Amino acid sequence: MIPGFDYLRVPVADGVSLNSAVAGSGSPVVLLHGFPQTHLMWRHVAADLAADHTVICPDLRGYGDSDKPEAVAEDVYSKRTMAADIVALARELGHERFALAGHDRGALVAFRAAMDHPSTITHLASLDVLPTADMWEVMNGVTAAVGFHLYLMAQPPGLPEQMIAASADAFFGHFLDLWANSPDAIPADVRAAYLRACREAVPSIVADYRASAGIDNAHDLADRAAGNRLRMPVAVLQQDWGAALGFDAAGLWRAWAPDLEHTTVTCGHFMAEESPAEVTKALRALLAR
Repeated sequence: MIPGFDYLRVPVADGVSLNSAVAGSGSPVVLLHGFPQTHLMWRHVAADLAADHTVICPDLRGYGDSDKPEAVAEDVYSKRTMAADIVALARELGHERFALAGHDRGALVAFRAAMDHPSTITHLASLDVLPTADMWEVMNGVTAAVGFHLYLMAQPPGLPEQMIAASADAFFGHFLDLWANSPDAIPADVRAAYLRACREAVPSIVADYRASAGIDNAHDLADRAAGNRLRMPVAVLQQDWGAALGFDAAGLWRAWAPDLEHTTVTCGHFMAEESPAEVTKALRALLAR
């Protein structure tokens, strides 16, 4: 648990409640975690922001201690559905408008919330991810090997779940080890909490990724074709993917976000844990825009 935060189970949809950590007062900021993590990834940043903001850190549907509905349809874990969860969560807590920051999978949910609910999201921050349609378009050739898990979990139900569940700790631990430039940023107790949470959520995590290869991509492509853009101030923090994979990350984001501040960081993927002061500074700068 994040020290000083209250924990609530907040209903957001039929049969779905989100485990949420809440603290502070002032203008609301919602922080969404990535893979293979839970809301705990925000523990440093959230504590700082709570000094002058109401900070809400939920586990996404299908993750952590939030509910994990069965993926009986492709939209159960679409980013549109998960974004609607977050809007409902904030509303249940008394906030009609709020700033939203997401990392990795949470950033995809945040992006979709900002696209679908532009009058609700006042500011948007995305940490180390590309919008879904852009991600699939730039992953190609041997460089796509870095995203092997995207292709594995995009397969039809059955095989991916069986393979991952058979060696869950090794699978999820692989990313915790590979993506961190500073292993000390994720201490043993937090790592154990992440692995436990993922071990108990294999079907829903796979369903989340599977949606990105189907319905989520379709939603992004439809917005691009319609000329829809992000209307609020946007901050993107990203590793220098372009140097490694051969594309212009800032340019891709600028096509979606006219009011963009794009920053290349030197830490690893888990930047809110590896470089929390840098992330907090960027979020405070965004909120001041």
